[in-house]
Amino acid sequence: MALGPLVEVEGLAFVYPRTAVPALEGISVQIELGEKVALLGPSGSGKSTLLRALAGLVPHFHGGRFSGRVTIDGRDTRRTRPAELAGTTAMVFQDPEDQVVMTSVWNEVAFGLENVGTPTAEIPARVNAALGAVDALQLAERRAIELSSGELQRICLASALALSPRLLLVDEPTSQLDVEVAESFLDALTGLDATVVLSEQRIGRALELAERVLFVEGSRLLLDAPVVEAVEWLADHRPDFLPGAEATLGPVAEGETLLALAGVSFSYGDHIVLDGAEIELRAGEVVALEGRNGSGKTTLARIAAGLLQPAAGDVQRNGTVCYLAQDPGRYLVRERADEEVALAVGGDLERARRALARVGLEWAASRHPRDLSSGERERLALAAVSVSEPRILILDEPTRGIDPPRKRELSDWLLGYVDEGNAALVVTHDETFPAHRRVRLGVPEAARV
Repeated sequence: MALGPLVEVEGLAFVYPRTAVPALEGISVQIELGEKVALLGPSGSGKSTLLRALAGLVPHFHGGRFSGRVTIDGRDTRRTRPAELAGTTAMVFQDPEDQVVMTSVWNEVAFGLENVGTPTAEIPARVNAALGAVDALQLAERRAIELSSGELQRICLASALALSPRLLLVDEPTSQLDVEVAESFLDALTGLDATVVLSEQRIGRALELAERVLFVEGSRLLLDAPVVEAVEWLADHRPDFLPGAEATLGPVAEGETLLALAGVSFSYGDHIVLDGAEIELRAGEVVALEGRNGSGKTTLARIAAGLLQPAAGDVQRNGTVCYLAQDPGRYLVRERADEEVALAVGGDLERARRALARVGLEWAASRHPRDLSSGERERLALAAVSVSEPRILILDEPTRGIDPPRKRELSDWLLGYVDEGNAALVVTHDETFPAHRRVRLGVPEAARV
């Protein structure tokens, strides 16, 4: 164990391969053992890159041009591989599907403990304690492939907690968690002895948890201050990053029904996900579909879009439907952002560029989609599904990884879209996302543990 700060960053700069724009520039910061730090900033500002640098993944995994120095517990990351930092440092990524490697949940949480040489007799208790901390003990015997994205995120969080790291790096950890589980997890972070650096778009809760705020924008560190001072700075300079209230817009004038699901049921094998679910979507409205992880929100959305067939029930659609999946970066196939969007409109690049402009990505038309941040890829995917102007848009967690200003822009765009006689169904855990109606799914009685 080194004396002095647990984390020391001096003059850090980093440029990813295939790009000339720095992801980080001139970052210097020290973090003490046990500090809880909220890392805030716009999408694409460099937050995830900074977390990856603290984990040693930048530059060892990503390549690129690295300068400056990062020291974790006295070890220089330029000379220390990420595997050597395992146990000292643990990181939870935005996309849980990219982090899970084992078939069963219990084995996934045990995997990291085995890799760092934890005595076999200690492993069961540590696995169970970590699963309990994220309210996931009931998932221990499930197969990872059967879980929702939110449930997978909880397992990734448990895997990190099980290691009892000195430095825990969490990148949008609650983006796919329902409110109750998110609260439970963030409460667990509060009681840890570890240093925690938390990038989080549930900003109100992050500010409650943290003692200190780092605000990154344009690849640079603009603010490093205690929470009280940081809130004052945000109010003066970035008011969109202060927490907002739930936004229910109220009913719209009765429009024609564009989508109706009645008595819909669905199971994955013996696991019942939906049992008699109903929802209606009318022209001119945005409807938020809410519910706990595993309640069947994504399944219902896929049935509504025609991607799954229900075991029972009736589905009526009056108009074209486009569906934006969770983690849309998995479905990108072209080398340029404008070409990706143009796929849906017969290669019409002008139309694609207009769609990119509507989501604030006109500057990215020639960029490779995988060079964009997670939030930027989310907006790229929105452009790709909306460019064909369907009457019904179904968006699954569209605010994941998106900063508050972009979330407001998305909301404004959706409201304008439905005003033209269309409708939108938004699967979300974000209670502040504006909607005309909010529909909550419960877990089917037969599926409860």
